[in-house]
Amino acid sequence: MGCLFSRFNFSGRQHLEENFEEQPKQYSWDKREKSNAEDYLIDGVKNETVGRLPGVLNGQQIIIQNCENCNIYIYDYTATVTVDDCINCNIFLAPVKTSVFIRDCKNCNVAVICQQLRTRDCSKLNIYLCCATQPIIESSTGVKVGCFQYYYPELEGQFKSAGLSIYNNNWSNIHDFTPVPGENNYTLISQDCKIEDLIPLPTTEPFSTIQVSLEKDKSVVPYTLGSRHKNSDESCLVVFFNDGGSHSRATSFTDSLLLQVCN
Repeated sequence: MGCLFSRFNFSGRQHLEENFEEQPKQYSWDKREKSNAEDYLIDGVKNETVGRLPGVLNGQQIIIQNCENCNIYIYDYTATVTVDDCINCNIFLAPVKTSVFIRDCKNCNVAVICQQLRTRDCSKLNIYLCCATQPIIESSTGVKVGCFQYYYPELEGQFKSAGLSIYNNNWSNIHDFTPVPGENNYTLISQDCKIEDLIPLPTTEPFSTIQVSLEKDKSVVPYTLGSRHKNSDESCLVVFFNDGGSHSRATSFTDSLLLQVCN
């Protein structure tokens, strides 16, 4: 019995090994969708309109560098974004899960949503911002900041994909890492200035197909005054508990406030 069992076991094992060898090995990286490295880099573009549509980046990082006189629209959420050595560019950045670094840029207008923003060695930047943490400027001058206001159908879902909240916006709470005594390296953008005055709506294909609205009552991010002087000393704290319905209640609350202000 022992010999017969051993022979049967060996025979079955041989059969299994033959079947195993017939099937090619598959690894986790073989199952990933093939990506194009060019999707994650915009480099050396001049006098053009370029960018990425929703569904192209899907949470990956992107680098923008050495661009001049360009309109750049990133309409997909990303992990991180680096903008280096750009001049006279208008840049829109959809929700960024972690950090946005803007370095060595001049005369640029930027609309950005992110967890963290940091500028370094920049001059004359206008930034419409939604930032979850305190924005930091370093060795930068002529920086102006305003509250992010924008809408297109995919934007709210991109906030969720990036793990960001539309109600957590520290856009005006700027920290100047390299202050100069007697000078101010940053100011707030005038309330009379509209985002479309600085960052034009896309009018060329394929970005003209994005259904953008810049009306304040449609903006995904609620408009806030930030650190601007308020006309009244009165204030009110409203708390929404995170019980699954807090987002809809908060949206209804802010919509009703806006409606009263408009009326």
